[in-house]
Amino acid sequence: MHVEKLSHWSGELGREMPLNRYGHDGVPVVVFPSSGGSHNEYADFGMIEACRWFIEQGLVQFFTLSTNDHESWLAEHKPAHDRVLAHEAYERYVLSEAVPFIKHETWSDGPMMTTGCSMGAYHAVNFALKYPHVFQQTIALSGIYDARFFVGDYGNDLAIYYNSPADYLWQQNDSWFLDRLRQNDIIICTGHGPWEHDGLPSFNQLKAAFEAKSIPAWFDEWGNDVSHDWEWWRVQMPYFLGKLF
Repeated sequence: MHVEKLSHWSGELGREMPLNRYGHDGVPVVVFPSSGGSHNEYADFGMIEACRWFIEQGLVQFFTLSTNDHESWLAEHKPAHDRVLAHEAYERYVLSEAVPFIKHETWSDGPMMTTGCSMGAYHAVNFALKYPHVFQQTIALSGIYDARFFVGDYGNDLAIYYNSPADYLWQQNDSWFLDRLRQNDIIICTGHGPWEHDGLPSFNQLKAAFEAKSIPAWFDEWGNDVSHDWEWWRVQMPYFLGKLF
């Protein structure tokens, strides 16, 4: 398997942003780490090994990113609005710096996928819904899609609202966005076992929004034994890749 340790300077964030590449060809998969995780986390917890067959066949290549979650959503010492401003800087980094960097590395301007587990699933869905022309496929595992989980009741703060997928999708009436979302492959999965219950309300709210907007997506619910943990994400990710490739 082709593996590269990469890094590039982010003007948006004002620091070096390391990322790893796993694979030589195929659809670039942008991986967002879980809460507090690093760009090494996906490999450290066996996710790359679990997806080895798809990587070695040249179907996908994973790019595992760093985040600034500790400066944004997880920075509980900051006011809610300051936290979302830090997230918006990260969003600009991904779109204007990381995505072009990945396209340059792969010599490709084709489709891209987002994925992540837990907090990474939030990012995967948020980017896919806001930028369906950039990311055409998504596999999100065990995420929470309501910004209230991070910041509490955010009142009329539109910056937070537009980063709360379970809220803003209900008001998305732009035919350009909806048509592209309807063409994309979107898989959102949750278990019903230990530590999964925090995510179920927003999972159900998001599912209802997709149905109301006639956006086809696969909202897959696994059983009461399926916990919020890597042992299940290592099963789920190759399972869903097998449905797409």
